[in-house]
Amino acid sequence: MEITEKEKGVLLLAARESIKRLFDQTPRTQIDYLQYPFLKLHIGAFVTLKIEGVLRGCIGYVFTRATLYDTVCEAAKQAAFSDPRFFPLTKEEFEKIKIEISILSSPQRIKDYEEIIVGKHGLILDEGYIRAVLLPQVAIANSYLREQFLSALCEKGGLLPDTWKIQKLNLQVFTATIISEDEKFE
Repeated sequence: MEITEKEKGVLLLAARESIKRLFDQTPRTQIDYLQYPFLKLHIGAFVTLKIEGVLRGCIGYVFTRATLYDTVCEAAKQAAFSDPRFFPLTKEEFEKIKIEISILSSPQRIKDYEEIIVGKHGLILDEGYIRAVLLPQVAIANSYLREQFLSALCEKGGLLPDTWKIQKLNLQVFTATIISEDEKFE
């Protein structure tokens, strides 16, 4: 099943309204899953907020029991108010944010670092109590080579950047369908 252009627009609007609702206490819009069946799927998603192209928050869920619609709504709120790298979003900033949603494929375990396709794959590090995720677009935005992408993942997980060279890491890859407010949808 593929996401429709209309469903993409509904998700972007839902993400924005989820954040706005915390400023003005408006009621939540109900979704018609018969009209938008893709939004009922239980798949992971991340919401990224940017102001003038600069990261302002990013939170998501690789695995979820919630629908895609509910996952995006929750991730949007968390990205705006609970990303530990930033202060909570202000109402003035809300007017300036651009929202990007990454809908994740099912993660696949890899056996060799050579399987990583930079620009296509996102990475999940799972080393017991150490977990970290980098979206595919992170590698593109930073012009990373595979080695740099692996080092960035290690750093995000609190490991030394060269840990991947010293030991074989437990990694999974995924792809992402990226939708953004910079695009036009029905």
